[in-house]
Amino acid sequence: MRKKGVTTLGALLLAVPLLVAAPLPSAAGTDRSLGVDLDTVTIPQLQARMAKGSLTPSALTTAYLRRIRTVDPKIHAVLRTDPTALRQAAASDARHRRGAVRGPLDGIPVLIKDNVNTRGLSSTAGSLALAEKPPRTDADLVARLHRAGAVVLGKTNLSEWANFRAQKPTSGWSAVGGQTHNPYVLDRNPCGSSSGSAAALAATLTQVAIGTETDGSIVCPAGMNGVVGHKPSLGLVSQDGVVPISAEQDTAGPMARNVTDTALTLSVISGDADVRAAGAPGRTDALPGPDGLRGKRIGLWRLPTLGSDVDALMTRTAKKLRAAGAEVVEVTPPYQKRLADLEFPALLSEFHRDIDAYLATRNGPRDLAGLIEFNRTHSAEQTCFAGQELFEQALAAPSTTDPKYRAMRAELKDLSRRSIDETMAAHHLDAIASPTNPPAWTTDCVRGDNDVIPSSTPAAVSGYPSLSVPAGFVGELPVGILLMAGDHQDGQLLSLGASMESRLSAWRAPRYLPSVGTDAGR
Repeated sequence: MRKKGVTTLGALLLAVPLLVAAPLPSAAGTDRSLGVDLDTVTIPQLQARMAKGSLTPSALTTAYLRRIRTVDPKIHAVLRTDPTALRQAAASDARHRRGAVRGPLDGIPVLIKDNVNTRGLSSTAGSLALAEKPPRTDADLVARLHRAGAVVLGKTNLSEWANFRAQKPTSGWSAVGGQTHNPYVLDRNPCGSSSGSAAALAATLTQVAIGTETDGSIVCPAGMNGVVGHKPSLGLVSQDGVVPISAEQDTAGPMARNVTDTALTLSVISGDADVRAAGAPGRTDALPGPDGLRGKRIGLWRLPTLGSDVDALMTRTAKKLRAAGAEVVEVTPPYQKRLADLEFPALLSEFHRDIDAYLATRNGPRDLAGLIEFNRTHSAEQTCFAGQELFEQALAAPSTTDPKYRAMRAELKDLSRRSIDETMAAHHLDAIASPTNPPAWTTDCVRGDNDVIPSSTPAAVSGYPSLSVPAGFVGELPVGILLMAGDHQDGQLLSLGASMESRLSAWRAPRYLPSVGTDAGR
């Protein structure tokens, strides 16, 4: 959940295996020991080098582990590395030598958000309540990554309980991992709750990462950290083994520095049959270049409340899209106020139901009431945002069997889908586009987040897909463009996003600036 300093616990943070001495990387992603610019290289390019024998998964994994050791202390995105990562890479080396590669992710390093069960690694949702023992089994999506030969590097920090604990959360903070910083400007926020996954990608600490979203928690961090994030259609990626907020909206999804790697990761974590059903491209040659924008109709939802600088960037973006042959028309999806009024009360009821079921599978508090008591008695849980008002409200919320709740969720589903379907039909659109995020606000534990970002809600509540692609910058701070389309149009959305990415060419490496003064564009 995205809507609505710091203690570092040494025993729970980085546990990087000892590595063979090699040249240390700079903050930029060029690694002299590999001869590869990790900032810009894609999975197909890496696999081509592995097929020729000029690169091995072990060398690639070692390079990323080395970057975690040297760069992550600036941003605190990685909670812990997997001590088996180099053994996983060695097994992939052997498969590449035998010509028995399992697919495009074989030997590719991936970081996983810490609310996704990973056997043998602490999987905490950022909370000390789950820190004692790791889960006994992998989440379904982690098992799929292992079967595909991906190298699980470790776990990323997040907004504790996916930003569903306090009324004034600070995105990117958890009691387990402390505060994650935005790599572009270190006193700015990375947005939540997949903050560690997005910041790690921006800092080139992994090739791909896994995030999760209830409303905005993949796409907002992607936009604010200048990377790509895809929220899949609901049900496309299994939620088995993922800490829940709401089964009606939750989904894990892929994040990367480019759309190609994002699409390839989706093809693995969703499973082949599901991907074919969704039309998601399993081959990178299915992703077009900038010519793919010709003849496309895109509805631009401006959202001027995100600031004049963001609105000016959207104007420049629309001009570039039109120059590439797209038709851009301005739209305003209906029913947004009603969706905002209904969503939060429904999520409270669903969280109580779903978190009780999850906690029963883990060591620690057995239900929401026990979790509330745990937080009251552990001072480390109160070092940034002290409150747990959302937990308390969820405990008192109506049951999901209550007729009033059921009517609320039914109305949410209907209006959210109509908000997208009716807008696309009325204007004959291929997608709706909007700004993903404002420029990153300063991180402030007392104030909490400064985010009122409505663009993610229609797709999040409807269960339709959304995709954030870098659009440009306001000063030093990245802003994304968010694409939405109809149910299970993930493949079409990724193809359109690849064309837009190619046309906009908006990515640039972070400079890890300490500050840039007052909040921009707000």
